[in-house]
Amino acid sequence: MRPSIQLVYFICFHIFFEKCVCKSEHDQVLSVTVSTQDHVITLQNLTSLNETELWQPASPIYITTDSEVHLHVRSTSVEHVTEVLRKHAITYRMLLENTPALIEMQTKNYTSDPRSGGVFYEKYHSLEDIYHWINKTKQDHSDMVKVILIGSSFEKRPLYVLKLSGRRDEVKRAMWIDCGIHAREWIAPAFCMWFVNYALSFYNQNTEITEILNNMDVYILTVLNPDGYKYTWTTDRMWRKSRSTNEDSDCFGADLNRNFDANWCTKGASDNPCDPTYCGRFPESEPETQAVAQFLRSHKNTVKLYLSIHSYSQMLMFPYSCSYDEISNHNELFELVKEASAKIRRYYRSNYKYGPGAKTIYLAPGGSDDWAYNLGIKYSFTFELQDRGRYGFLLPPSFIPQACNEAMLATKIVALHVIKKLREESP
Repeated sequence: MRPSIQLVYFICFHIFFEKCVCKSEHDQVLSVTVSTQDHVITLQNLTSLNETELWQPASPIYITTDSEVHLHVRSTSVEHVTEVLRKHAITYRMLLENTPALIEMQTKNYTSDPRSGGVFYEKYHSLEDIYHWINKTKQDHSDMVKVILIGSSFEKRPLYVLKLSGRRDEVKRAMWIDCGIHAREWIAPAFCMWFVNYALSFYNQNTEITEILNNMDVYILTVLNPDGYKYTWTTDRMWRKSRSTNEDSDCFGADLNRNFDANWCTKGASDNPCDPTYCGRFPESEPETQAVAQFLRSHKNTVKLYLSIHSYSQMLMFPYSCSYDEISNHNELFELVKEASAKIRRYYRSNYKYGPGAKTIYLAPGGSDDWAYNLGIKYSFTFELQDRGRYGFLLPPSFIPQACNEAMLATKIVALHVIKKLREESP
């Protein structure tokens, strides 16, 4: 017996109605257009909900008119958040409607065996995998790789630095790369691993990487924030800070990129332990920050280039982020990131913004690149890798190769420039 047309309409309407009014089954990421000051206040209030996290910008204090906000919303709050946005006539669109599926995509089918070749570097890896990879890399390339323990995290996890050197006599020049200062930025440690594999695989084959390793040692800290990174794999994928305890507060961690002694805890950072940009109790209060600072201070006469890898938003930046002041070699560094951006666009068709941090993104005091610059490392950069916000912190593994190749291109450009300048300056 064929159902009546009325029954068909009823069933279709019922299905449609359920889809429209039922609560979301999944966490979502919303892109919100902020047009007025009322919108700013509304968004800042929304971000105080425990079940929402700002993806962009990093903190509610950075929300301004005529900007775009990326907001991660837990499934149980999607209905409330969207209702508030509609009530205040705030335009929004859904960027991601099923974040658990993307998280699963980032974590499934990975192998702990570095011998699995190139595919290994096209996946994200747990902290345990990364520690295993560090030991294996040292064993397999003992003539070019040393492992240096520079300290430990709050939860006593080791901070291992890989030292890469060409097969040559000792040199007194080096560059530093750190990744994973913010726990949820998984593409950053993926790049550090990619860089090491590329350097070791193409040494004496690729002219540029050979030139770099023959003239500089390269220090690489693959995961600056191991406690936070571990936490993103086990408990909260969106965690940003470290995992230290805070006196008189139930909130954990500090923003390690607000904990260096560069205009520490001024505008652009927070003194509230519950905020994502909490600056810590004092400069270098966090053991991770202190370990990096102590190592760089002890190598300040040899480290000529500092590079910190972040995500997301596709930006190539240099000091200052802690103020709007121009550094003495502003023009030189500006031309470098301009060239890198142009070449990335030419070869990979990706657009990267570039310039001093404060003017390119926002004021961010206590950052590692500004501190390194003030230490005397005049070539100091922060790279924000893919993407522009389509996937944000949940960048699928299939994007790793291009994201890392783009960053590799920019890294080569600045490193080769530094080598050239050092040659010109040497007697």
